[in-house]
Amino acid sequence: MSTPTKPKVILAYSGGLDTSVILKWLCEKGFDVIAFCADVGQHHEDFDAVKAKAVNCGALKCIVTDLRKDFVENYIFEAIKCNAIYEGKYLLGTSVARPCIAKEMVRIAHEEGAEYVAHGATGKGNDQVRFEMCAQALDAKIKTIAPWRDAEFIESFKGRADLLAYCTKYEIPVDAKPKSNYSIDENLFHTSYESGMLEDANCTYDESMFKMSVSPKAAPEASTEIDIEFVKGVPVKLTNKTDGTVKTDALELFLYANEIAGANAIGRIDIVENRYVGIKSRGVYETPGGTLLRDAHMDLEGICMDREVKRIAEGMAGEFARLCYNGFWFAPEMDLVRNSVTFSQRDVTGVVSLELYKGNIIARGRTSPNSLYHPDLASMDIEGGGDNFDYNPSDAAGFIRINATRLKTYAALRANTEE
Repeated sequence: MSTPTKPKVILAYSGGLDTSVILKWLCEKGFDVIAFCADVGQHHEDFDAVKAKAVNCGALKCIVTDLRKDFVENYIFEAIKCNAIYEGKYLLGTSVARPCIAKEMVRIAHEEGAEYVAHGATGKGNDQVRFEMCAQALDAKIKTIAPWRDAEFIESFKGRADLLAYCTKYEIPVDAKPKSNYSIDENLFHTSYESGMLEDANCTYDESMFKMSVSPKAAPEASTEIDIEFVKGVPVKLTNKTDGTVKTDALELFLYANEIAGANAIGRIDIVENRYVGIKSRGVYETPGGTLLRDAHMDLEGICMDREVKRIAEGMAGEFARLCYNGFWFAPEMDLVRNSVTFSQRDVTGVVSLELYKGNIIARGRTSPNSLYHPDLASMDIEGGGDNFDYNPSDAAGFIRINATRLKTYAALRANTEE
């Protein structure tokens, strides 16, 4: 008599307490579990240990995929191209990683014949939305198991003590190191810190918390001078003029940008943001390389992007950030935004020279073969536009009168209604 085939699920697995308990719990519920761990540049992660722990917890196997290059080229650089920023501060370090991970998880589900995917995201956060929206956009038939929204799971695990008791019962190894009093999410784009003590919006934190950057107080007294070259909005070369280091490979370039920006105290923020689910959340982030490249990219756009294109592109940047943050990476509107951004970048090619010093990114110059900046046209020492441009300053009088017409009519209206 044949044994009934168990349903198969791909679990996004980190090797931490929550996902290890979830893995065992899914096995107990009758699933064949394949653990999936995405390498998106977590700092000092031992993936061999993660794989061994997953199998020890009952997984059929653990698949670790190196997504770092894909993450940089197809996700981070997409955000850099449009200067994406959420609510004026957050560079989307966690948000932009989720579609990269979800896409690979769905690919593995297809390859392994799994009809389910599972994750350990909480029922109060954004990640549950991001993972599931991306998964369903990529495969309309795939089903998601979210234990932290499951009534039975929540009833069984009301806190860390219950999770640890479950680990003891099933002999799941637990990290002996003391748990930080905040949660950490890491990838090569950023490190985020939230929850725990940081749920008090007025609570400060210790300098030892940070992993990717130093405090301005600990940054070198000597500055670092660099050149960053872009082609069509994408960083292609980073040159450290201080020590001669040159990086051209996308992944190596980004990792080096992290290194030099972090060493110069660049990229830290502490904010209260609005989650998509309607909850305000306090987060502390460090995004050194992303902050550096975005700043350089915006500087280059200043010299080679048309004013009205820039105005429209800024609107698209806000839309890109909102869609990415809310989990709509694979939505048709995001396709529209990304393709429009790519078109806007066709002339954004050139080199930006910068100086990095104690948390500051100081522009020192920029050049572009597609420059729209012309010294003769801008010069206060040349009356017209030089030899190549017909510009007559006296034309400005009519320009001003035409643009002031609506202001005059509005002022007349206000004068009449306020009498």
